[in-house]
Amino acid sequence: MSYGQGGPQSQWDPWKPNSQQPWTSGDDGPTPDWAALAEASETRNKRRRLLFIGGGALATLAIGTAVAMAVVSANGSDEANKPTSSLPASAGLPSASTTPSFAPTSAPPPLNPKEFVASKAKDTAPNGPDLLFPGTQLTMGSAVYKKGPKADSTTCTTGVQGTLAQVLTANDCTRLMRITYTKGNIAVTVGVAVFDTEAQALKVKSQADKKSIVKALTGGDVKAFCDGAVCRSTTNSYGRYAYFTITGFTDGKDVTTKDTAIFTAGDDLAEFAFQRIRQRGEAQASAAAAAAN
Repeated sequence: MSYGQGGPQSQWDPWKPNSQQPWTSGDDGPTPDWAALAEASETRNKRRRLLFIGGGALATLAIGTAVAMAVVSANGSDEANKPTSSLPASAGLPSASTTPSFAPTSAPPPLNPKEFVASKAKDTAPNGPDLLFPGTQLTMGSAVYKKGPKADSTTCTTGVQGTLAQVLTANDCTRLMRITYTKGNIAVTVGVAVFDTEAQALKVKSQADKKSIVKALTGGDVKAFCDGAVCRSTTNSYGRYAYFTITGFTDGKDVTTKDTAIFTAGDDLAEFAFQRIRQRGEAQASAAAAAAN
């Protein structure tokens, strides 16, 4: 005998809220469907495991995000918290293939000392025998030459002889300075002729011959030399200056090719004249560079 109202018998669904589980009172009622119950329980357990797995993944993601935020915050600098848009664009970053460029230097080229003794316009420093040949003696290597008499004239022809007077006049010589040095019985007179331009001095050098000789300067302790005796002479130029030497014995002897001391003395004084003229240019070039700075 069955109890309850008529109509179709409801089926129990463990996941449907209004379903009811069938039951009977007494031994004569129908037996529960245990297989269906086991299958429903297994389905419920699978769904719960999926929920647990999904929830664990979400928890792991949340923990990872929290750790990342903690790392950024631990830096403690504003730069770490800046948005990506505050970083320079890729176009503003240097490229490894870009060749660096440098601004051209503004340093002026060094001044040429010779330019300051090449013309009257630039060679404006005071001049004279004692300025060009200072001191009381000259030391060249192991040789010591004593400084003797000096002369300075704007009439160049008075201090020369032979064909040199004509050469100096033809090239408009404006000044001739002479000074004599002695070493034992050897005397050397150095003559420096001044012109307005370097071109004039170069012409004098090329036009002078073996008879173009500066006149020996004597006086005081320096006895007469090269007065009728054979002497050795030289001619050269630097800038607007032409310089000459005449070397001989103070005892009147003639100079021969074997008198190496005569040649050495003449070469020493010619070298000294060149150095002093060049140093004059260097001094004026340095002064001009300092004034420009």
